[in-house]
Amino acid sequence: MTKIIFTQADGTRVTVDASHGDSVMSAALASDVDGITAEYGGNMMCATCHVYVEESVADRLPAMTDDEDQMLAWTSAPRTSASRLSCRLPATEEFDGMAVTVPESQA
Repeated sequence: MTKIIFTQADGTRVTVDASHGDSVMSAALASDVDGITAEYGGNMMCATCHVYVEESVADRLPAMTDDEDQMLAWTSAPRTSASRLSCRLPATEEFDGMAVTVPESQA
C-alpha cells in the first residue's frame, strides 16, 4: 500500500492507503476525499481531479503529457507550477507519503 496525504480545501488532512498501481484520484474517490469530483472517472476529459502536488515529489512524477497540460487550462482554481491531474498520478512505492492539496473548487 502507498500512503497519500490529502489536504482538503478546509485544511483537513486525510491520509489514504492506496493500492499500488491505482491513481491518486481513484484512491481519493475510494476514501471520500472532499473536493475530488472526477466527473469523467479518470478519462482525462475534465479537470475535476486537479490537485497541487508538494514540491519535494513533483520532479519525480511522470512527465506531464500534452493532453494533461491542455486539460489543466480548464481548472476552475488557479493553475500553478504544482498543478497536476490526480487521475494521471500513480500510487507507487516511490511516492509513498506523497502530499497533495485539493483546490477550493473543481467545477
